[in-house]
Amino acid sequence: MSRISASPTPRLMHGLAALLIFLLATSATAADRAPLSLASDAWPPFTEKPGRQRVALELVHKALERAGYEAETSIVEWRVAERGIRDGSFDGSAAIWRTNERERQLVFSRPYLENRLILVGRKGSDVSAARIADLKGKRVAAVVRYAYGAEFEQASGVLFVGSRSDQDSLDKLLAGDVDYMLVDELVARYLVQYQPDEVGANLEIGHKVLARRPLHFAIRHDVEGAEEIVNAFDEAIHSMLTDGSYAEVLNMGWVRIDIDGDGLDELVTLADVVGQAPPGSVYDVFGDEPETPPEKQRVFIRGSLFEGWDAIPEDVKARGPAGPMDSSIKQGTTAFTLKF
Repeated sequence: MSRISASPTPRLMHGLAALLIFLLATSATAADRAPLSLASDAWPPFTEKPGRQRVALELVHKALERAGYEAETSIVEWRVAERGIRDGSFDGSAAIWRTNERERQLVFSRPYLENRLILVGRKGSDVSAARIADLKGKRVAAVVRYAYGAEFEQASGVLFVGSRSDQDSLDKLLAGDVDYMLVDELVARYLVQYQPDEVGANLEIGHKVLARRPLHFAIRHDVEGAEEIVNAFDEAIHSMLTDGSYAEVLNMGWVRIDIDGDGLDELVTLADVVGQAPPGSVYDVFGDEPETPPEKQRVFIRGSLFEGWDAIPEDVKARGPAGPMDSSIKQGTTAFTLKF
């Protein structure tokens, strides 16, 4: 009877040695790799300095970290950021709109967020406009440094009044210098969330999206491993969407996204328990609010998919709050607010 040796064979020893060398080389490469140097301008609540809400930067930095990359973002004037990207001083940007000109130099991620502009007017104003062209003859405040697209360039008869920021637009609106201001839908949600009394007393907020621009992470073609970095980022963002950490960064209790690519959106939350009632407010990451009411939509909770609210087990509901989940500002971060 032959005895099986407990000692590793030379072939196994060779394989283990090769694996060890590979792991050491990979670790050394990761350790030696300099952090990606990114640039953005101050564009709250999407990009800002640390300590304030800067959801786009947080999403990108966390996704890159999850993918195994470090990144640092410098907040500079946008013209400085663009010039630095062109001359190689910066590797790219965490929050940038895609254009044909930029594609010649940058590798773009898939969209990870969507900027959607909606109309805001003074209390009592008609904010039902469905297109920019519907505002003919009106004075509309818009931040001048952003290229909003063809909808604006082709809107004849609309008097756009340039502003430096959303705060500047609001100041002009409340002073009567303009009839309306354009803000991102996420900005409007934060205003309602953090300043409900001021909003209720002073503003009317529209629900129609007048322009939309997908937001991307992008780095220069000549950055080593650019395609690999962007692909890893895309995968990390998808995992953040499905495990609820994306919603946590946005400071939203719920987001709506097609997580499995079947064309049907799911409600996704970070929570393990959801309460008895469907969410009263859901942030739609891409697209418009669906006609299907929340209680009929599919719900994705910590890896489990439920076909409608009634399909969620009672023990998942019972331990949660009695009503819809509320979002709350992340500890240590200053909420996005404007001065009224």
